[in-house]
Amino acid sequence: MILPFQFGCVLLDTHPLLLSFFTHVPIEFVLFALLLLSIAVFHKHVFPIAIAGVVIIAVYKLMFTELDMAHHLLHESLTLVNLLGLLVGFAVLTGFFEKSKLPDLLPNYLPDDWKGGALLIVAVAILSTFLDNIAAAIIGGTVARKVYHGKVHIAFVASIVASSNAGGAGSVIGDTTTTMMWIGGVPAFGVVHAYLGSIPCVTLLAIMGGTIQQSYHPIQKDAEPGIRVQSKYLIASALIIAGVIAANVLIDFPAAGVWLAIGVSLLFVNYEWSSMPSAFKGAIFLICLVFAASMMPVDQLPEPTWISTLTLGFVSAIFDNIPLTKLALSQGGYDWGILAYAVGFGGSMIWFGSSAGVAISGLFPEARSTVKWISNAWFVVLAYLVGFGTVLLMHGWHPLAL
Repeated sequence: MILPFQFGCVLLDTHPLLLSFFTHVPIEFVLFALLLLSIAVFHKHVFPIAIAGVVIIAVYKLMFTELDMAHHLLHESLTLVNLLGLLVGFAVLTGFFEKSKLPDLLPNYLPDDWKGGALLIVAVAILSTFLDNIAAAIIGGTVARKVYHGKVHIAFVASIVASSNAGGAGSVIGDTTTTMMWIGGVPAFGVVHAYLGSIPCVTLLAIMGGTIQQSYHPIQKDAEPGIRVQSKYLIASALIIAGVIAANVLIDFPAAGVWLAIGVSLLFVNYEWSSMPSAFKGAIFLICLVFAASMMPVDQLPEPTWISTLTLGFVSAIFDNIPLTKLALSQGGYDWGILAYAVGFGGSMIWFGSSAGVAISGLFPEARSTVKWISNAWFVVLAYLVGFGTVLLMHGWHPLAL
């Protein structure tokens, strides 16, 4: 009897192409692929899996490569600290926004059918044009949880995440990747045409997400009587939003603005810190993925074409878009608006493909099932292709050297 191991050796010996493939693929990519596969399969244990995965990859890099880990960690520290501050800080924003009671009043202003959910998805995209996409997704998720009494379909959750990413794609203050492009020398108007893709994309998301959600659980028709907006919590929420925008524009570190605003807000409001452990775990999870991705031996992307850029959108669903954007800026020669749309929206295809998806999974833990996300929100992929095709047809491919 031929053992499986013996069969594998015979297969590789008789197929040189397979042997060449398995001997030339860096071990880091194999380890990273196993990490992502484990997260997808064992979605109830993503936190320990992420920590174990990044430790294993780091140990391998230390023992078998020439990576200067201390220098690499220092180089990535600003991005990692910023993500930590944003994700945990926006959990505080969620608490303030809920306590303001404004979400409880919105049923009086949203349409009573599928168009209510559709309007909410469009509103998230609009918010994301000037507000960080994580915050826009968190606000949209908070409202959805109220107006649908906590019974929110995964397809609707995915639509909120995708619309927040699409909304920030054409704005240099709406997404981390577009801000990086701006700092790297791309003019602010050099990414605006990404909205040629975002508009049809968000339209499709609104129709599909609103329809599916309404059939799953209808929107609340009217607000309960006697609800009064708590002004101080609404002010606290507004301070955080203003803080993230100001710090992003002025010092390229929005987390500082978030926590400065929280510190000021705590002078006149109270906050229950019981949600912090969950928010912190979600932030650590994303940081592990981002840091693991940053250790991959990728020093150059394919030649910049619209086809390679379309592919990068799919890659960003599993490989963090921050290192992808860094590589693209170093390489140059892209149409930056099309790239911003691709890497900004592409991460929406899987829940852990974008920081907004990781953040909103704290509100809806069931969204952490990769299988359910892909099977229920299949139209996100369609929306990506529709948007990409639209911007390419209407604007064309016009690379810009930096």
